Amino acid sequence: MFEGVYTALITPFRGDGVDWDALERHIENQVQGGVDGVVPMGTTGESPTLSFEEHEEFIHRVVKIINGRIKVIAGTGANSTKEAIWLTKGAIDAGVDAVLSVNPYYNKPTQSGLIAHYESIDRECKIPIILYNIPGRSGVNFLPESVRELLDRTENIVAMKEASGDIAQMMKLIEICGSRLTVLSGDDNLLLPLLAVGGKGVISVLSNLLPADMKKVVTLFEKGELELCREHFYRLLPLCRAMFLETNPIPIKAAMEMAGHCSGDLRLPLTSISDSNREILKSRLVNYGVKLK
Repeated sequence: MFEGVYTALITPFRGDGVDWDALERHIENQVQGGVDGVVPMGTTGESPTLSFEEHEEFIHRVVKIINGRIKVIAGTGANSTKEAIWLTKGAIDAGVDAVLSVNPYYNKPTQSGLIAHYESIDRECKIPIILYNIPGRSGVNFLPESVRELLDRTENIVAMKEASGDIAQMMKLIEICGSRLTVLSGDDNLLLPLLAVGGKGVISVLSNLLPADMKKVVTLFEKGELELCREHFYRLLPLCRAMFLETNPIPIKAAMEMAGHCSGDLRLPLTSISDSNREILKSRLVNYGVKLK
């Protein structure tokens, strides 16, 4: 079962190398914050800029640090089906609980191509697979009817991180796939609306900084404390929006640096947040009550 709050881990850098000490501290903060799991090597982790060797080592280290305390869902998507299978098998060897597989990007497969892509991964890799629909980055939108067809053809597809931004599409997905597919928000801004229509949680950017606060939204909702849930969510919402002042993970990296958790270093082609947006972000962090260094 993959429900609740899963943190889409940043990759802390020190210069051009991975800051392994900062990663360990970061993961301990996530465990203490009560999240249900972490997602290394996704979009927020700048996975396209890491070498295969770094990608593999990062996942292995995360699994070792977590040591079974919470779930690890490794990002193993690629625009080459063979590469996605290779990355997924490597994650299985590392001991992850599931994989997150993004729609193939740049080459823009058709719906039948998406189905064939995921069928191939499912056939070769016996591990829970979480689909990742983010048409704004991948260029293709995996439609609910196609997802249902994929479920009929496969055994290991268990969930979807839905980041289309279209709540009506998410509702259609939940309506026609039912209990066969857990739907998680891929957008912190839409966590509460998605919970209200049957979603089961979020793969979150903001929980890098505020794991317990993001978890509280889901906990309050599950307890039926809806007014408190709404109040808490709307208090978080300006920060959720701030995470997309510029391309993710630029703002969350800046926020983590401001709070003293790690450097804000990014790998090209991503560059540091603009001065104007840094001030907006800083103001929202202070207004929320985040202690800055």
